[in-house]
Amino acid sequence: MSAQLWGSRFTTGLDPQMQMFNASIKFDQRLHKNDLEGSIAYAKALHKANLLSEQECKSIVDALIVIGEEWKNNCFVIEENDEDIHTAHERRLKQLVGDEVGGKLHTGRSRNDQVATDLKLWLREGITCLKHCLLQIVETIVLRAEKEIEVIFPGYTHLQRAQPVRWSHWLLSYVCMFVQDFERLHQLNWRLNVCPLGSGAIAGNPFSVDTDFIAQMLSFRTSSSNSMYSVGDRDFVADFQFWASLTAVHLSKLAEDLIIYSTKEFSFHRKQLNATKKECRQFGANPWKATPSTFNKDLQEDKEGIFDTFDTIKNMLDIANGTVATLSVSGVQWNSCRNALSSDMFATDIAYFLVRKGLPFRKAHEIAGKVISTAEQLQCDVVDVPLEKLRTIKYSKNLINQNNCLT
Repeated sequence: MSAQLWGSRFTTGLDPQMQMFNASIKFDQRLHKNDLEGSIAYAKALHKANLLSEQECKSIVDALIVIGEEWKNNCFVIEENDEDIHTAHERRLKQLVGDEVGGKLHTGRSRNDQVATDLKLWLREGITCLKHCLLQIVETIVLRAEKEIEVIFPGYTHLQRAQPVRWSHWLLSYVCMFVQDFERLHQLNWRLNVCPLGSGAIAGNPFSVDTDFIAQMLSFRTSSSNSMYSVGDRDFVADFQFWASLTAVHLSKLAEDLIIYSTKEFSFHRKQLNATKKECRQFGANPWKATPSTFNKDLQEDKEGIFDTFDTIKNMLDIANGTVATLSVSGVQWNSCRNALSSDMFATDIAYFLVRKGLPFRKAHEIAGKVISTAEQLQCDVVDVPLEKLRTIKYSKNLINQNNCLT
């Protein structure tokens, strides 16, 4: 007979090649802490439903704690027939408390609702970690912006100098992005925080196990209202992959800006940035795109992707935070920022000045363009255009003032 949990209908064991192909223990062992947490809550729910005696419940919970300690001490042994983390824990539990008591833990439970719960618990912890990373980089940028608020440099559109802005204004534009990322992550956490444990394989729990009690034990905001939906739900994985993709785009923008600003052509800051730019891999690959409703084997493919995504985006946030914290914008770099300013960048401010004097914007824009054109013809800065030339285009020489046109 097969050694697998589902193998009682088979008279021979699984082909070794198929067993290797089917196993997920190499990567889903990362869920060990969450699997034990869910099992402890479920054991207490079984006791509450009079399906475990008080002593049986205590024996199971104590054994699960021992297994957790084995993981902490790196002495938990994965055996050849451990198909996944759930199989490994059930096998070890039976070794500690015996087959009869250990076998009762799975009463009314399926690996379908078990793995969905484990993954949600794991991602919930991951979200807490990533929210902390986002708050760290926001704090770092704000402190940096405050420190360098007097630095003025060109703002660019299409990589062409547009208007003078403060270095701090550019930095704080990324705070806006990362705050949005934080808010999206918070919303994602709210949506995933529904407990699937107690849904069984598909049709719910036949033993009147209190799913609200389980949800409360595991700090979910509520229990699932539909067992068929909850065992097959991986929307939260897709949500997380999208969140990570968008956050990676923001980090990539920051890295690209810093790389450009560190070149000799710009020299706005001093930092070697070869390691800051990492192209975003396709986080959005969706292994359950064509699967029918409820649980399917394809859902096993969700874990490697989400683990890799989490590790990658966390590293990106940590590196970005360290990079911003150690930027140098002083001395030569400060002068480079100032020297990059030119009076033609004040064309918009000339137009705004004329608007304040009562001209329609289109007319003011036309006059500003003529001022810049005159300066170019004379091969001088706007501030050096002779007054008589300015008067021919209805222009007053007292408007050029860098400090009055900065955000």
